[in-house]
Amino acid sequence: MSAARPPSVLSATHAVLYKELTLERRAPQTLTAMALFCASAFVIFHFALGRNEVEGALAAGVLWVTLALAALLGIGRSFVADREEGGLDGFLLAPAPRTALLVAKATTLLIFLLIIGFFASVIFSVLLLGPTPNASQWASLALLIVLADLGIALVGTLIAGIAIQTRARDLITSILALPLLIPLLIAVTKASEPLLTVGGGTLAWRWLALLGLYDLIFGLLAYALFDYLVED
Repeated sequence: MSAARPPSVLSATHAVLYKELTLERRAPQTLTAMALFCASAFVIFHFALGRNEVEGALAAGVLWVTLALAALLGIGRSFVADREEGGLDGFLLAPAPRTALLVAKATTLLIFLLIIGFFASVIFSVLLLGPTPNASQWASLALLIVLADLGIALVGTLIAGIAIQTRARDLITSILALPLLIPLLIAVTKASEPLLTVGGGTLAWRWLALLGLYDLIFGLLAYALFDYLVED
C-alpha cells in the first residue's frame, strides 16, 4: 500500500483559510473590535480637533493612523487561538507545507483589513471628511487601501509569527510592527492627500510604485523567514 501524499500548498491553504473564516463568522471578535475602534477613534478625533470637517493632509493622517492602529488589533489576534488551543502545534506536526500557513494567515488578515478599510472610509466620510470625492477619487482610494492592506497583512503575519513565541506578544507586536509600517504609512498618506482635498486631485503613481515595492519586499521576506519563525 502506497503512503498517503502530503497535502499540497493550495489544499492546506484552503483548509486553514476556511477554518479561520469560519471561526470569525461564528464569533466575530476581531472584526467587531476593529470596527468599534475605528468608529470610536473618529468620534474622538472629531471632538479633539474641534472641527466638524477635515481635508487634505490632516484627513489622510487621521484616516490612516486610525486604520494602522486598528490593524494592530487584527495582527495581535492572528495566532492567539492557534497557540492557546494547540492548533499551531498540530499544524507543525502535520506533513503540510509551512508556506500554506503563511498564505492562509496573511489572506485572512488581508480580508479583515479590506472589510475594515472600506467600512472606516464610509464612516470617516460621514463623520469628518469635508470634501466629497468623485467616483475616480474613490476608485483611487480603494486601490490605495488594497495595496496598503496587502503590505500590512504581510508585515503583520510575519510579526505575529515572531510575537506568538513570546510571553509579551501584545507589546512585541506593537514594538516591531509600527516601525516597519512607517514607510508604508508615509507613502499611503502622501498618496491619499490630494484625493481628500477640496477641489480634488489625482493619484501620484510614484506612491503606488513605492507601495508595490514595499509589498514585494516584505512578501519575499515573509516567504523566506516564516518557516524558521514558527518552528523556533
